[in-house]
Amino acid sequence: MKSLILKFFAISVIFFSSITFGSADTTMRISLQLPLKSHLGQNLLLFKKEVENRSSGDIKVEIYDSAQLYKDKEVPAAVGSGSIESGVASLTRYVGDIPAVDLFYQPFLLNTDQKVRKAVSKGSSVRGPIDNAIKDTGSTVLWWQAYGNAIMLSNGQAIKNPSDMKGKKVRVFGKTLGTFVKASGGAPTLISGSEQYLAYQRGTVDVGMTGVSGVKSRKLFEVMDTLTKTNHGVIEFIVVANTKWFNSLSAKQKDIIVKSAEIAEKDVRDNVAKIEEEAYNLAKSKGMKIVTPSKSDIDAFKAASQPVYDDYKKNAGSLGAQLLEAASKL
Repeated sequence: MKSLILKFFAISVIFFSSITFGSADTTMRISLQLPLKSHLGQNLLLFKKEVENRSSGDIKVEIYDSAQLYKDKEVPAAVGSGSIESGVASLTRYVGDIPAVDLFYQPFLLNTDQKVRKAVSKGSSVRGPIDNAIKDTGSTVLWWQAYGNAIMLSNGQAIKNPSDMKGKKVRVFGKTLGTFVKASGGAPTLISGSEQYLAYQRGTVDVGMTGVSGVKSRKLFEVMDTLTKTNHGVIEFIVVANTKWFNSLSAKQKDIIVKSAEIAEKDVRDNVAKIEEEAYNLAKSKGMKIVTPSKSDIDAFKAASQPVYDDYKKNAGSLGAQLLEAASKL
C-alpha cells in the first residue's frame, strides 16, 4: 500500500507543471488500461472532442491509454485520492468497497440487451444506488461504458460445459467470476486485462475470460484458438472523476463535462452490439473456432452457479439484496 501511495504521489508531481502552466485553464487526465484503438479508447476520444469543442479549449483532456499510468485495479484508489483527475475502471474493481457491484456478474442474470439497458440507465433502480455508493470512495461516476458479454477463451477444447472447466486454471477479473469458476470446477486466477496476452502466451492459465471486443483490441487471437460464447456475465466499465476536483470546476465546466459524458455513453451503448459482431468476425477470420453452447450446456452452468448467488447474498449486504430484487424485476 505504501509503494502504491508513493507511486500516486510521484505521478502527481510529474504532471503538476503541465497542469499548472499548460495553455488550457483546466486539464483533465484520464487513465485507461486498454489500447486507444479499443472501443473504450475511441469512446474517450469522442468525449475529449466534445469537451474541448464545447469549452473552446478551456478544458484540455489528456488520455493515457494502455495502463501507462495505472493498471485497472489501481484506478479507483488513484482517482479517489486525487492523484489523477479521472480514470476508467472495470466496475468490479469497486467490489472491495462495494461488494454489491458484482450484481452484473451473477451468472446469466442480465441475459438480454433489454435488461442490461434498463439496469444501466442513469438513475435506474440498479445503477442509481451503485453510483451513489461510489461517491463514498471519493469519486463521481461520469458515465458507464458498455464492454459487452463475458466469454471464454481456450486452446483446442471449447469451454461449453462445467465439465470442460474441471481442473483448468482460468483467468478472471473479479471475485464473483472467480466464484463462478470454482463452482464450475476450475481454479480462478485474477489477472489484469493488460496482462492477459502474456498470461495466455506463457500458459500461466489454461482458460481466458474476457469480453469479445478485447480479443480484437488485444490481439488475443494470436495466443488462443477457441472462443466460447457463454455470455455468462455483463462487463461494464465506468469513467469516474475525483469528486473534489470535479466540484472545484465552474458550473459551466461541469455542465460541459456532464453533457459530453452523456453523448459518449449513448454512443458506446448503441454501438456495442456492432462492436461485438465485428470482433467475432475478426476472430473467425484469424482462424479462431467460435463455439455456441447448447441450451443443455447453459442449463448445466446455471445449475452449477447457485453457490455464486449464495455468496453474493451473503457478502453484498442490504444493497446487494436491493439490487438483486431490482434486477429480477427488469
